[in-house]
Amino acid sequence: MSKTIKLNGTKKGVISVTKIDEPYGAGSSSVASIGISLVGNENEPEWKVHIPLANLDEVIEALKELK
Repeated sequence: MSKTIKLNGTKKGVISVTKIDEPYGAGSSSVASIGISLVGNENEPEWKVHIPLANLDEVIEALKELK
């Protein structure tokens, strides 16, 4: 699963959201990878964060509270 979202306030920027299985080698837990590229390169974002899927519900709730 992968999704690209236009980054508000930029001309070309994107937010990319991807699920990565075994990101740190065999047996490591899956993560949600969120990247931001100001130049629109979703495959090589300037900033990236990996959120363990086990923490995803809590992170989603925290983001909703910011809204």
